[in-house]
Amino acid sequence: MVRLKNDDSAYVGRYLAVVADGMGGHAGGNVASASTVLDLVHLDSGTHDDEPLTVLADEIQAANSLLSELVTTSPQLSGMGTTVTALLLNGNRFAFAHIGDSRAYRLKNGVFEQISIDHTFVQRLIDEGRLRPDEAETHPHKNVLMRVLGDVDASPELDLATFEVEPGEKWLLCSDGLTAVLRDSDIETVLRETADLQRCVDILVELTLAGGSPDNVTVAVLEISEVSDDSVTPAEPAAPRLPASGGSVLPAAVAQPAAAGATDSLAASEPGSGSDGDEADDELPARAELIRQDLSSRPHVLVGAASLATQTGQIPIVTKRSAERRAARTLTHKADPETEPAIEQPEAKQRRRWLVPAILALITVLLAAVLWVGYTWTQTRYYVGTADNKVAIYNGVSQSLGPIRLSDVTEQTDIPVDSLPEYQRNRVEGTIPAKDLLHAEQIVEDLRGTARVSGCGPDAPATPAAGSTPAPSASASDSPTAAAQAVDPAECGGAQ
Repeated sequence: MVRLKNDDSAYVGRYLAVVADGMGGHAGGNVASASTVLDLVHLDSGTHDDEPLTVLADEIQAANSLLSELVTTSPQLSGMGTTVTALLLNGNRFAFAHIGDSRAYRLKNGVFEQISIDHTFVQRLIDEGRLRPDEAETHPHKNVLMRVLGDVDASPELDLATFEVEPGEKWLLCSDGLTAVLRDSDIETVLRETADLQRCVDILVELTLAGGSPDNVTVAVLEISEVSDDSVTPAEPAAPRLPASGGSVLPAAVAQPAAAGATDSLAASEPGSGSDGDEADDELPARAELIRQDLSSRPHVLVGAASLATQTGQIPIVTKRSAERRAARTLTHKADPETEPAIEQPEAKQRRRWLVPAILALITVLLAAVLWVGYTWTQTRYYVGTADNKVAIYNGVSQSLGPIRLSDVTEQTDIPVDSLPEYQRNRVEGTIPAKDLLHAEQIVEDLRGTARVSGCGPDAPATPAAGSTPAPSASASDSPTAAAQAVDPAECGGAQ
């Protein structure tokens, strides 16, 4: 299978490495990952005003807020999200931040270990002792994410940590396209036995292709080394490469060493991956050039959707937003030249006398029209919330104008809110927006499946109750609002 759109993005510089795996269907995955990565690259510096871990966490939260703004201004991006796994070097310490199912591995003093924890439904079952690790690979809900950045109601909960670094240790960041095909032991073998980092990435990519990866794959390999600043010279970019036959588009990034320089990488992405609905922007080339100039001030590697947004402008909404943020950070305000005050003419005074009432009348008419259009629009919206402590579908928006409610219950379900896991219960109580009635009904079915799954436990019956009908399996996590479908008790605990 050849992926027509690359939803992954990655950046590796002297002080920063980040991998993001976007999701959200045709329109949003590449936008989410590219926007997030480009919002973080300004951290690629050896000095920060605050504690690096705090800075990294705050910037990721800010990137999440920007994703919410993008959804507000571009409704076609509704449901988009992204994982983030990032390292920020400061002196001899790495600040580490993680959310989602992308991974971070470390090889230090001969010990290879996974540093990140997958924020997935099956990992939660493993943590609760209801599933064995070897059963997770075949579990029907292994791709259901519980925590991501993006169009979600809850504030993202990041895993944060600080690690001491030593010369010679290696780190590997990757999207789940790599770990879906290769076992940890395979990754460890390549990382141990391959001294050249570029060759290490090449081998991992080739093995993933040979295994038939069902997803985009992004890999960043870093090695800590004591190198003076004078010896840092970024390498020329390697030529883009596409899979020889079949497989997914596979970008990869390498930094060697992370503390002192960067070696470029493989990067491959299909053209035409811009998000639907983006209007043509005559200033797009200038915006992309502004981003490229900002990035060129430091040695780095940028791949995937983020590279498309900066090099080709094929994701206009990201190019525009990233350029605006950079311009705001670098803008120098200059005093306006003094000008002679204009002498007001009598004709202007007369014109102003009738102009003010006309403007007030026009504003009144426009306000009435806006209110009517606004109310009409609310009646085309749906969301999932609670009614009488049960899940319900509402028509309208979860707001009110004084005593006037802007929504009504369209469908009352038999799903008790208390039967849902805490995460899903909080989402329902906070309301879950839907594109239309069909989407709202699908969300309800997902919640129904989650309610059944949450009932699985050590005391759950070994077989479904008589007359029950298993719910369909969940698909891969194309949206951060995806929820686990119902499974029978055997799936909760795995085959014995």
